[in-house]
Formats: sequence, structure tokens, C-alpha cells
Amino acid sequence: MDLVARIAQQFNDSAQTKMAALEFMAEPIAAAIEAMTHSLMANGKILACGNGGSAADAQHFAAELINRFEMERPPLAAIALTTDSSILTSIANDYDFTQVFSKQVRALGQPGDVLLAISTSGNSANVIEAIHAAHEREMHVVALTGKDGGQITGLLSPDDIHLCVPADRTARIQEVHLLTLHCLCDGIDCLFLGIEE
Repeated sequence: MDLVARIAQQFNDSAQTKMAALEFMAEPIAAAIEAMTHSLMANGKILACGNGGSAADAQHFAAELINRFEMERPPLAAIALTTDSSILTSIANDYDFTQVFSKQVRALGQPGDVLLAISTSGNSANVIEAIHAAHEREMHVVALTGKDGGQITGLLSPDDIHLCVPADRTARIQEVHLLTLHCLCDGIDCLFLGIEE
């Protein structure tokens, strides 16, 4: 096996997937930046959730907002719902794993807050339940999915924003998700700081 050639193919596939996604995702990413910034400037917060690699993405995004991305600015309110092992395991043990995010959304979410719901397939049961809870709490939803958007596509309201990566391979979807999160962070910083360029 030619490992170097295989690695080169991975890089090429990733680059091509990202460029193909640009056409479909640039406008909804811009809308998500505006929605998130509006919420943050109105003293709202962003709650983020996902499973596996998407859980890591939720934590990554919250860290970039609370600490900083690439520019100095005040801390911004974001919570990854994937990090408190006592909360997660108590809910999963006493109720069901599908409720590990939705119970937190019902406890922490307020009208005008934003739920960042991450699922590469669009079919993660606990992320779907979090979306239902966010709607109950009059929150906006930014859904970050892939493939055809899965079940999440049919759950979103007209005020929600769907960032769906037009790809089938989970690794490629996750790579575009990370780039999308960095675009969100950069855009929020620019709007928050009034940067025009």
C-alpha cells in the first residue's frame, strides 16, 4: 500500500468537499452568525450539543466563545451540554440517554438563546430531543448536520437555520463542521467588535 498516495487522496477529498460545501453553506452560515451574535448581544447564550466527535465540536465551540478565537474581546456566553459527567450519567441512568441534552436545555435555556445542535447524520435521538426542548423554551436552533440532514430537517422551524454539509462520509462532514465552527467564531467576533473588512 502506498500510504503517501492514500494520505494525499484524503487531503484532496477534504479540500474538494469543503469547496463543494461553500456554495450551499455560505449564506446559511452568515445567517447563523447574525442570529448567534444577536442573541449574545441581547445577553443570551449558546447551548451546544452532539455525540462523539460532535460532542468534541460542541466543547471546542464553547471554548472559543468563552475564551477567545483569534481576536481579543470580552468572554461570550456559551455552554457545551456534553461535559458534566454527573449530569449526563444521572439523566441517562434515571431516565434515558435520549434526554441527556433536552433536560439541560429545559433547565438552562431561555427565550432568545440559541441551541447549536450537531449531528453528522441528522438522526441523533438525543440531539433531536434537545431541538424539541429548545422550541419549547422559545430558543432559536442552528442545526449542523450532513448527508441529507436526516430527521432534523423536518423538525426545524422557519426561524431556525440548517447548516447541512452536502457529503456522505462522516470524516468529511466532520471536517466541514470544524471549518464551519471556525467561520461562526470569526463572524461573531467581527460583528461583536464592529470589524468591517
